Amino acid sequence: MRALLGWIDRLPLGLVLIVALTLGLAPFVPEPHLWEKLKLLAAGRLTRPIDVFDLLLHGLPWLLLIAKLARMAGVGGKAHGG
Repeated sequence: MRALLGWIDRLPLGLVLIVALTLGLAPFVPEPHLWEKLKLLAAGRLTRPIDVFDLLLHGLPWLLLIAKLARMAGVGGKAHGG
């Protein structure tokens, strides 16, 4: 776990943000896959394996961004750069 947190600390925030905004929201038209998959999840219709994979693929960059920002803010332990 310590190695994973260290890896997150070393990631440049700009890179994580760009990945979240591009891969996390792609495709942009007609609606982002992440939004589509979250709607399926809320409706209880996220049943196909490809939809679960899409949710993970497009949701992971956002989870990484949240983890990075939390580490930088000092939530959950030692803050970034400290």
